[in-house]
Amino acid sequence: MSWSIRNLMVGLTKKSLSAPDAEIQAIFGALPSGLSVGMAQALTVPAVQSAIRLISEAAACLDLKVMRRVGDTLSDAPDHPVAKLLDDRPNDWSDTFSLVRDMVAAALITDKGALALANKVGGRVIEIVRYDTPHFVVDYSGDGRLEPSFKINNVSVSADDVVHLRSPFARCPLSLAADAIGVAKFMEGHAGRLFKDGARPSGVLSLKDRTSPDALKRIREAWQMAHGAGKSGGTAIVEGGAEYQQLTLASTDAQFLELRTFQIVEIARAFRVPPSMIYELDRATWANSEQMGKEFLTYSLEPWLRALEGALRRALFSPEERREYVVLFDRDDLTRASLTERATAIFSLISSRVLNPNEGRSWLDLAPRAGGEEYANPNTGSSQPGAEQPVVEVP
Repeated sequence: MSWSIRNLMVGLTKKSLSAPDAEIQAIFGALPSGLSVGMAQALTVPAVQSAIRLISEAAACLDLKVMRRVGDTLSDAPDHPVAKLLDDRPNDWSDTFSLVRDMVAAALITDKGALALANKVGGRVIEIVRYDTPHFVVDYSGDGRLEPSFKINNVSVSADDVVHLRSPFARCPLSLAADAIGVAKFMEGHAGRLFKDGARPSGVLSLKDRTSPDALKRIREAWQMAHGAGKSGGTAIVEGGAEYQQLTLASTDAQFLELRTFQIVEIARAFRVPPSMIYELDRATWANSEQMGKEFLTYSLEPWLRALEGALRRALFSPEERREYVVLFDRDDLTRASLTERATAIFSLISSRVLNPNEGRSWLDLAPRAGGEEYANPNTGSSQPGAEQPVVEVP
């Protein structure tokens, strides 16, 4: 085999018919319908890119922490090498925010999902490198167990070193919602053609008398001079008993706008995000917007956080370390209420002696103070630290 052919084959990747991706389905004509669009076109639909950015950037905004489990208690483990790697930068050219954002975004738009390799030296992770979709292959065993095997640039890598994140059903939302996104894209194109250069006529010029081709040409030229593209307000003088009838917006035009709004809701449904969070505010109110925000955290974002936490933990820790250490996203930044509501909640918990003052101060990112470790009710003097306790005489 010549060097050129061997070099060409290095760039080839093998596809699995047992778990076909969107590319294989396109080859065999198995995509949903003729209205479906590819990834590049789908990302030009504002509702699609807004939903993807909403999920991926919300996940990336949360801090990643390494926690150590001792009994039933979880505590920070900032000195662990993995914690230092995630806190600073996972490799020499990117940061943790970009790693998480791009991993989640790739899992939302590609059936293969997202893949990152944990490079290890002597069992210790020294960097985490994310690979673009065309540069890795995921094959699954054909015995029903769906055990994956991975290749990066046609080189086999151990599954223990791979962070792999993918969507449910082995299909990403972008390909599952191909029809809905395609309809939105075609309607967007139709709207552009409707208004481009006055493509929709504003009226009709009717001629009652039989008119020769030369007369039609003169009438057309006279009308274009007065009301052609880029002109308005002129007076057209035509011959042949011509009458002008203005066209008005029909009910179908209003339905067209309703259909465009419905496609935005359909895309939001496909990505499991509230329509109001991708700026479809027709039915949004103060009350339901807050509730939809909570549902986004619980039903849309939380499953992605759990999946990524599990994938990171499996690849970044040895089997022995996985008994003690976990990787967790700090969700407080997204569930944090207003300062007034938080202050009320902290005060109630301190008064009921569920929290001590220093634990409450940590919720506000404040340093502990002396004497703040006591569980005391600030509303009663007898329970204050250092206060004399009443003497109870025993008969």
